[in-house]
Amino acid sequence: MARGFMGRILNVDLSTGRLHDEVLDESLGRAFLGGYGLGARLLYDRMTPRTDALGPDAVLGFFTGPLTGTPAIEGNRFAVVCKSPLTGTWGDANCGGTFGPHLKFAGYDGVIVRGVAPHPTYLVIDNGEAALRDARWLWGMDSNQTEDELEASLGARPGGAARRVDVACIGQAGERRSLIAAVMNDKGRAAGRSGVGAVMGSKNLKAIAVMGDQRVPLFDGVRAARLRREHRKRSGGAYELFRRYGTIGITGTSAMSGDSPVKNWGGVGPVDFPRAAETFRDERLIAYQDRKYGCWRCTMSCGGHMSVKEPGPFHGVSHHKVEYETAAAWGTMTLTDDFPAIIRLNELCNRYGFDTIAAGCTAAFAVECFEHGILTIADTDGLPLRWGNAAALVALLEKMARREGIGDVLADGVRLAAERIGRGAEAFAIHVHGAELPMHDPKFQPGLATTYKLDATPARHTQGHEDMPPVLEGWPGHERYQWTGKGELHRRCMAMVHVVNAAGVCLFAYLSYDWNFVPEFLTAVTGWPIDTDECYVIGERIAQIRHAFNLREGLNPIQFEVPARVLGVPPQTAGNVRGVTVDIDSQVRDFCAAMDWDPASARPSAARLAALGLGDIARDVGRPLPAGV
Repeated sequence: MARGFMGRILNVDLSTGRLHDEVLDESLGRAFLGGYGLGARLLYDRMTPRTDALGPDAVLGFFTGPLTGTPAIEGNRFAVVCKSPLTGTWGDANCGGTFGPHLKFAGYDGVIVRGVAPHPTYLVIDNGEAALRDARWLWGMDSNQTEDELEASLGARPGGAARRVDVACIGQAGERRSLIAAVMNDKGRAAGRSGVGAVMGSKNLKAIAVMGDQRVPLFDGVRAARLRREHRKRSGGAYELFRRYGTIGITGTSAMSGDSPVKNWGGVGPVDFPRAAETFRDERLIAYQDRKYGCWRCTMSCGGHMSVKEPGPFHGVSHHKVEYETAAAWGTMTLTDDFPAIIRLNELCNRYGFDTIAAGCTAAFAVECFEHGILTIADTDGLPLRWGNAAALVALLEKMARREGIGDVLADGVRLAAERIGRGAEAFAIHVHGAELPMHDPKFQPGLATTYKLDATPARHTQGHEDMPPVLEGWPGHERYQWTGKGELHRRCMAMVHVVNAAGVCLFAYLSYDWNFVPEFLTAVTGWPIDTDECYVIGERIAQIRHAFNLREGLNPIQFEVPARVLGVPPQTAGNVRGVTVDIDSQVRDFCAAMDWDPASARPSAARLAALGLGDIARDVGRPLPAGV
């Protein structure tokens, strides 16, 4: 096996209790790298179409990348992959922290789980040896408690010396199969999207605990170390923002610029939430931070730990730092300017194991339904769900975690909630094919509209587009509101980001360091001579197989709807993006042309897939060439 890989995948059948190792095929690593790239190839091969996402035949995977746990800058990521129970599409969630590197140090590049355990169970991996253990004593605990208990029970050694234990687990949301449940680690790091926590819960798998001290083999460790030193001297892009404030630093400005949505996508920051500029000002928020936090060997440590110092109902609340997506989903989306309450909401989401984006968006949907009389005080169990009512939001989230009353109605996200409520609630359910949108507005970054609609994981902002370019000298610019001629640029940015994600590198490194660090580290670590041109090929290959997973399920993303509010229909009359209506149809046509997808069926040409080494996929979903061509 090439360097950068441990060379093994652990297969777990929870129904039978059988565990067995699989040698990782080097050709798969070369073609798909790791993370959701490798995961998509393996799940495409090992899941039949129309499999119940929460059934025993569904496959759940945890995959690292070749740069995870190496000297590569921000090489600390892993991905959780599955068929999404939220959308029925391909599902994945990316996460940092410490779990990914330590899964490799325990001897594995990935774990593939199928079946359903007869009772709550956890998996422990200790330096290449794996075992399933009874987790009934952990069931019902939140994610923080689960981490603490497993670290205490597995990390104790004779004589009192503690051994390091890293844990990925679900909280009560995952146990109760909330379709917006996350997989948690490091008491605040989340593989948050696609409902991966619900899949883990459906398998009665409470946690995976890893221990190990193996080293990731490197092709040229001296060069890798030198590259790290050299690139660290040349940081740029968003580096200083992430280092000083983390993602929370953009919250106030984004509310005013039109980047973050306001009032369930129906408002305008300067009009509906003008106090957000001061409430969420970077220096004001960073004052809540007690200490910084960095994922494994991070160069910028954008995370942190916060506590509430001022008197009030949330005094003393202390938890992992609030991220931008959380602050916007629970703040600007609900017009809540009580930041101590948002710290508490962040804590509860992480402990229960909710995707903070989806949970906050669902709360904003409920508030708007309440405003329009679709939900009454009787429907909400007495909670006055009004804009900015922080206490009601905290109580609502607790009900969602317990699936109690109105919480049970909302616990699976806005699409199902709207169906359950009826009475016109669908008008306020902002989602793309069931997935709540993240906190970046296509009216501000139009390339997002294409990604929200066409990426294999709908409504995802971390998949690359022309308005999120690499840090690279000479990279071509473009006119943001020119609707045509950007398809190829979008394809290239998308491919670059897929390589970053699949390699096990943090997206913030992509936004902070010269792009060349990615192919240079891949070459030094694996020994494969990879350059930018090959990255375009690998990234598109990953995109096409994720897309093929959906096509084989009978899903055509051309038919997915991006809500009119999101696109500016009708256009806003105030604020920074007033008058903007995104011409998504032109953007989609251009992207389909760049990817060689049919603009009606979204089927790629068989020739394009074959050229990418996906000939078997071409037989399943490819569009044949016309006769005589």
